[in-house]
Amino acid sequence: MIAPHYPRAQRGATLIVGLIMLVLLTLVVTSAFMLSASNLKAVGNMQFRNEAIAAASKAIEQVLGSPFTNAPGAEDINVDIDNNGSIDYVVNIAKPECVRATVAAPGASSSLALSMAMSTSSHWNTVWDVVAVVNDAVSGASVQMRQGVRVLLTQSQKNAVCL
Repeated sequence: MIAPHYPRAQRGATLIVGLIMLVLLTLVVTSAFMLSASNLKAVGNMQFRNEAIAAASKAIEQVLGSPFTNAPGAEDINVDIDNNGSIDYVVNIAKPECVRATVAAPGASSSLALSMAMSTSSHWNTVWDVVAVVNDAVSGASVQMRQGVRVLLTQSQKNAVCL
């Protein structure tokens, strides 16, 4: 029996090609891992930012739901976003600022009771600017929100808080 004769140039070529393919496959897997890690970090940052925005919105709603025009002042509001009983964010509310005050025209309101009340005394449409700032030391999220609101005030209320 005659042994098969292989040319010397082809010996070990399969090994070299296999090693090259293994290196390429390792590079692809490594780059995919790095890309997924950076995407995970970006998604986490967006989640922290959205939570900070929600905390600022909740704090602004709390301020606007209170009689803030009686004695406007700066305050810090603790917000529990996930309702687990622990404080998640501290929102700094700047002193609400009366931006503009104009005389309210009698009868301009759709409410009959308000129109009748306005006919006997002077009322003012006041525009307020409320600013909320959230700085979270844990996540590094930082958000500033502004909210404008119109409030109907009497002459004496307007004179006390709007200059």
